[in-house]
Amino acid sequence: MKKIIVLGGGESGVGSAILAQAKGFDVFLSDMGALQDKYKAELARYAIPYEEKGHTEELILSATEIIKSPGIPNEAPLIQKAIAKNIPVISEIEFAGRYTDAKTICITGSNGKTTTTSLIYHILKTGGLNVGLGGNIGRSFARQVAESTYDYYVLELSSFQLDNMYDFKADIAILLNITPDHLDRYDHDMQKYVDSKMRIIRNQTAADAFIYWADDPVVTKEVAKLKPAAQLFTFAERKEQGVAAYAENNKIYIKTPKAEFTMEQELLALTGTHNLHNSLASGIVAKLVDIEDENLRQALSDFQGVEHRLENVAKVRGVQYINDSKATNVNSCWYALQSMTTKVVLILGGIDKGNDYTEIESLVKEKVHALIFLGTDNSKLHAFFDGKVDTIADARSMEEAVNTAYRLANEGDTVLLSPCCASFDLFKSYEDRGRQFKEYVRKL
Repeated sequence: MKKIIVLGGGESGVGSAILAQAKGFDVFLSDMGALQDKYKAELARYAIPYEEKGHTEELILSATEIIKSPGIPNEAPLIQKAIAKNIPVISEIEFAGRYTDAKTICITGSNGKTTTTSLIYHILKTGGLNVGLGGNIGRSFARQVAESTYDYYVLELSSFQLDNMYDFKADIAILLNITPDHLDRYDHDMQKYVDSKMRIIRNQTAADAFIYWADDPVVTKEVAKLKPAAQLFTFAERKEQGVAAYAENNKIYIKTPKAEFTMEQELLALTGTHNLHNSLASGIVAKLVDIEDENLRQALSDFQGVEHRLENVAKVRGVQYINDSKATNVNSCWYALQSMTTKVVLILGGIDKGNDYTEIESLVKEKVHALIFLGTDNSKLHAFFDGKVDTIADARSMEEAVNTAYRLANEGDTVLLSPCCASFDLFKSYEDRGRQFKEYVRKL
């Protein structure tokens, strides 16, 4: 009997274990850390054996196949030993993809993935399709394949998930943009990160579709080099030669071989340039899967947005507080600052993933009058920003950061939490960071 070892006991790993057991494999789950109680209870309910707080190496290296959590790098010593023994190491997405005939709509990019994935899911549901949402968001893809039957899956895929996908194929692949991110996982080699993102088009055929931003210099260069087999559809802010979706004269236009759709831009629920991209990419998908115009129009205008992504929290004494905790890289913060129309008090900091802050330097000088560095080690931020902004303060907790922002903000300002960094020095996750921000803002 095939022996499946699952490494990592979060949503992805537990979902994989449930699916592996459903398919009749001998399955064992192992996690270096402690498992959450809810996942322990689930594993117990399915009678799936597991271990936590350490790996039994001999047991793991007896696997026929290893399904690894996206958080574990391929360079981890245990993974390297498995590869040396010719044990296949795959991702949850690769595994789950073997057991479903549903159409897959897969979204990646350095920024905008979660918003676009959520919007496409909302559009397809509004259009009456039987659709699941998974990948880097919500319930794991594997769990849904084990427990549900959907006709479509909308999957948010991170570069880490793409790294261990081999035979999986996206019916519709969307690549929003590529900017430096996670370079600490890619030997600080941008091309390795780019190669990882481009795996989204792996195995695509002429029957499939690839949607990307026409003006992304990195992506367009890769497309010219790789010559994808899929049908290509591009989006851009304005009308250009051959672009399938664009805005012109305050309207958006979406053109596919089968359909043409227009809508007033001011009716879009999402605002800002980056969100225009997200709406245009989503609109192309909608027309490729035959969503009717009135359903698409409704979904684009009533979409609620994503928590921790440019989320309006409250207005306190004439100051708007915005939670953009999901901005874990510099380019995300650039988008947030670009969309600001007021003076800004900006909260930055956390675990630096090899960031280059020159990308936001001119926007910071133009719009930000006070910076608050929220992290255990702010030396790199100070080295870059000291002397470039009138006021700079340090905070060691979210409560301190919010109270400092309250003191430094003037009426009419925006206080923006858009950290550029990972959260794990002071918080459990970017969600924890965002929720704490909201909690302390509401106490002002």
